[in-house]
Amino acid sequence: MSLAMFRARAPRRPAHPEARCSAQVRAFRLPAALALAALAVVAPLRPAQAATDVQVITSPGGITAWLVEEPSIPMLAIEMQFQAGASHEPEDRPGVTDFLAHMFDEGAGDLDSAAFSARADELALRAGFDAGRDGFSVSAMMLTENRDASVDLLRLALTEPRFDADAMERVRNGLLSGLAGDETDPGAILGKAWREALFGDDPYARPVAGTVESITAMTADDLRAMRAVALNREGVAVGVVGDITAEELGPLLDRLLGDLPSEPVAPLPRAELSADRGLEVIALDVPQSSATLVAEGLDRDDPDFIPAYVMNHIFGGGGFSSRLTEEVREKRGLTYSVYSYLAPYDRTALIAAGVSSANARIAEAVEVIKAEWARMRDEGATEEELEAAQRYLTGAYPLRFDSNGKIAGQLAGLMSEGFGPDYIENRNAMIEAVTLDDISRVAKRLLDPSKLKVVVVGQPEGLASN
Repeated sequence: MSLAMFRARAPRRPAHPEARCSAQVRAFRLPAALALAALAVVAPLRPAQAATDVQVITSPGGITAWLVEEPSIPMLAIEMQFQAGASHEPEDRPGVTDFLAHMFDEGAGDLDSAAFSARADELALRAGFDAGRDGFSVSAMMLTENRDASVDLLRLALTEPRFDADAMERVRNGLLSGLAGDETDPGAILGKAWREALFGDDPYARPVAGTVESITAMTADDLRAMRAVALNREGVAVGVVGDITAEELGPLLDRLLGDLPSEPVAPLPRAELSADRGLEVIALDVPQSSATLVAEGLDRDDPDFIPAYVMNHIFGGGGFSSRLTEEVREKRGLTYSVYSYLAPYDRTALIAAGVSSANARIAEAVEVIKAEWARMRDEGATEEELEAAQRYLTGAYPLRFDSNGKIAGQLAGLMSEGFGPDYIENRNAMIEAVTLDDISRVAKRLLDPSKLKVVVVGQPEGLASN
């Protein structure tokens, strides 16, 4: 029994401020899911334990990986994060990286799409391919007994994808269907509008999913050219967790990745944000309006990032416990959901807030968010707010290590961002070290309402572009 590939569209905002920003495309095959389900959830590792257990491995061919051995469970999780993504696409081919991500399990080598699917099912191999703005990720989960054959199949997908015409048309039709839906989706329209307003001609302004014109025109040669850019093993970050030793991992890495290109990818310049920070309203005939308020944030390696992360949790990143939820939802009943987040990209960083409300009330919701933006800047946080945020953020951290796949993703992500394995052990101490003075300092640095770009989609009463 087989299940057609399930594709998940990217979230409209980063799922977590500490995560890399990416658009995700996952491939799940039913036999793999059944075979791995009982093995995929493991006893959570404490962050300190995970840090202590990390081995930094360099293969004979020079590929570096972080490894956590877990021989008690007969499976292996691998996460690979490459250093070029949608920002490196040709200007006339937006969406080629996302298209590419959808094609890697549509046939490779001598196996067409159906044969490749059958072989993956036979091996209980689960693989995922993620097209991001700044990078391209590949993840895999496999059984120990099928490890060598699974690695060979994954290697075939990465090095010899077929890009058959029938498979391309099937994928193209799916992508075009998604783009057609985006044309009337308020969230998609809003995301496109504020990116274009802030980033102008920079690649960050382009939609990761592409455009109808570019997806329609996409050729197999376009995919081959982008594969050579995206799947470049120079600087690849690899996290591995499971039933494998350091001695076994080195040769496996060379077999899996050794035939990929290794020329350094040309760096892109820092993305400059537009100085226009006014209000933009985009008319759409819907019963409620959606708004994004966005400004410049902090890079992931900025010394103030951790204080900003804690501040954001208090402000709007902490769900029902946040200030924005209290002021916008609980006190005034303006919305069901309001939030804020940090978005540290490779070439810039943002801080943003979002809300949806009835057309007659969206103006009030936006004004309340701006007022809270200023209040946090002027007054900082309270001792109670800081302590509650620290308890939550330190207590929730182990949940990122409760499966082999999650641990592999954490390892590759931290490695890609330039941190060492000791970050895992030290992270909670850094959260606990944040003071009220730190919150006040970073709030004054970030939260200037006059620097907000505000974009609203809908029929908002009392709001007009300026």
